[in-house]
Amino acid sequence: MSKKSTAPAGCPCGGPSLATCCGPYIAGTVIAPSAEALMRSRYTAYGQRNEPYLLATWHASTRPTEPIMSDEEKVQWLGLEVKSALRLRQRKAEAQPNEDFVEFVARLRVNGRGQ
Repeated sequence: MSKKSTAPAGCPCGGPSLATCCGPYIAGTVIAPSAEALMRSRYTAYGQRNEPYLLATWHASTRPTEPIMSDEEKVQWLGLEVKSALRLRQRKAEAQPNEDFVEFVARLRVNGRGQ
């Protein structure tokens, strides 16, 4: 007799569970505390096809005006690897003191082709 696990599945971004990782950010109950947490939640939202969350968390200066997802395009998100997440110190008076950078690799297939 085999036993099925009752443990919740991990978060798509690689965290322990959606409920304790990206879920609260996507639900809007908590604001992501860092650029890395925001990027992880956006990766998860892409997998959920949650376009409203993605657009809401996109900087207005680069936010697309056209839909970002297509029903015809079959996308399978395969994994996320965070390479680094750094808060840069202000070096110049005109620099943004709260600017964060995250380097990551997101793996996916679009219509069966790896990206």
